[in-house]
Amino acid sequence: MTKTNAMRRLDAAKIPYEILEYTVDENDLSGMHIAEQLAFPPEKMFKTLVAKGDKTGPLVFCIPVAEEIDLKRAASITGNKKIEMIHVKDLLALTGYIRGGVSPIGMKKAFPTYVDESALQFEQITVSSGTRGAQLLLNRAALLQFIQAQTASLTVK
Repeated sequence: MTKTNAMRRLDAAKIPYEILEYTVDENDLSGMHIAEQLAFPPEKMFKTLVAKGDKTGPLVFCIPVAEEIDLKRAASITGNKKIEMIHVKDLLALTGYIRGGVSPIGMKKAFPTYVDESALQFEQITVSSGTRGAQLLLNRAALLQFIQAQTASLTVK
């Protein structure tokens, strides 16, 4: 497998990770489909969402693949009145990643990043490797520190 920017950044920081490869289904890029393929607990697999706040600009959110982001709560936590998701066609230019392969690690610029607080109950979680077909399994504490993420309650309850 070709090293992604996320993998190169982790290597440079000497943060260990494991690559979990899966078969890409262009008709179903959902994290739940990936979790099922890998037989991996969905609550430990985090999808990366990119949004734009009316006051802050781009924001990154990592939430469990089975959950939905609560945009009102996310806006409040980030000091915005309103947040909207970045359009799929703008993802690559903004982050350097395509839909289904957005990693919170190694984007073109460092954006404020928030990880759902449910991650705190696990020693290891997965995030996208920066390409479709691979997840990165790594130490949650090392990830949060490396991407300078804040934890918060981000999902619809």
